[in-house]
Amino acid sequence: MKDLQNDHIVRFVGACIDYPNQCLLTEYCPKGSLQDVLENDQIKLDWMFRYSIMQDIVRGMAYLHGTEIRSHGNLKSTNCVVDSRFVVKITDFGLHYFRTNPEASEEESAYRNFHNKLWTAPELLRMHSRPPEGTQKGDVYSFAIICQEIVYRNGVFYLHNLDLTPEEIYGKVRNGLKPYFRPTLEEYDCPCDELADKTQQYANNLEALVEERTADYLQQKKKAEDLLYNMLPRSVALQLIRGESVTAESYDSVSIYFSDICGFTAMSAESTPMQVVDLLNDLYTTFDSIIENFDVYKVETIGDAYMVVSGLPERNGHLHAREIARMSLSLLEAVLSFRIRHRPKEQLKLRIGMHTGPVCCGVVGHKMPRYCLFGDTVNTASRMESNGLPLRIHVSSTCKSVLDRFGVFELESRGEVEMKGKGSMHTYWLLGERPIQESPGTTLNIL
Repeated sequence: MKDLQNDHIVRFVGACIDYPNQCLLTEYCPKGSLQDVLENDQIKLDWMFRYSIMQDIVRGMAYLHGTEIRSHGNLKSTNCVVDSRFVVKITDFGLHYFRTNPEASEEESAYRNFHNKLWTAPELLRMHSRPPEGTQKGDVYSFAIICQEIVYRNGVFYLHNLDLTPEEIYGKVRNGLKPYFRPTLEEYDCPCDELADKTQQYANNLEALVEERTADYLQQKKKAEDLLYNMLPRSVALQLIRGESVTAESYDSVSIYFSDICGFTAMSAESTPMQVVDLLNDLYTTFDSIIENFDVYKVETIGDAYMVVSGLPERNGHLHAREIARMSLSLLEAVLSFRIRHRPKEQLKLRIGMHTGPVCCGVVGHKMPRYCLFGDTVNTASRMESNGLPLRIHVSSTCKSVLDRFGVFELESRGEVEMKGKGSMHTYWLLGERPIQESPGTTLNIL
């Protein structure tokens, strides 16, 4: 409700649900309801102004039908309010379970009950338990009743030369006997055929407008969701869309990839900011297209640093090490043929590190939520990258032990490497992957 923004609907501010002070707080429209304006003989309305009123209602309803509210269900001239600029706005939509009729005498309550139904579509009147949100087609009928009010300014459901009570009108409309009982609307009562035609056209095309606005709304919603899916794992994004809290989760074993560009700081100092932006955009566009072929999730990019993980948020047994290894080899191959726009003769020197271990992950922040990984595994993976060499893939012994299960990866021992905060670690270089040699009847089961 608070997200709805349109010039022709009343802005919803909030609600108090504490008994006995339940109330809805909305935008204030000082001119009162449309019914108040139509029944005030001191307010002169020319026909173009009346036509403008109808247009305001159409625009507000078309927007409302295109949102998750879907329909009004109680559209009438008292729910069309007028602001200080005589712009008509729709109100009293949504949150139907908060709305109750005010206390009144039994006689007054009976009259009001039937009077309030004079805008209601016949098919809804015939329902034993009418849905409070109504229907879009029912809203179109209610709009037509309001149009007749605007034309005659003689109250709702004006009948020429007939004096019926609201209860009698309700009964005739609900019964649905032919010819259908409807309020008076003679063509000669409008100032010109053009005005009547335009009004009728707007009424007839309201559903088409609704479908068009709904399609636009769904398209914009999909764009917003796709953007969120690019920022967060899909399963996490869906929880946020549903308004659920995302709790942190632990994973016993994942594989993490880190890479950066050797000499990037010096290159940036000798390049313009736009050249640096073009370089990183070209490189990461290439990387992004490659990693789509593997079961991995890109965590983030910070400057020239690129971080990818496999094994979360969907667990994949021990396949995470294989996926990161194959992805690393593919990215290294792509870098060898990558050309820098403003330095086409220079070879981009990428440094890659891999490590496997447990992590904890979760969504951090509300304004710009980020899916973050925590734990010593992240730090060690970063150290594997920073202690590596250009155009080589540096692998920890933990990661190597998982890769050995597949029997296809070629690794070379680098020996002991002193790492800041980690001490001495035995590490390896990932050289490549051999084709799988399968004997007849052999079944590989790595999971």
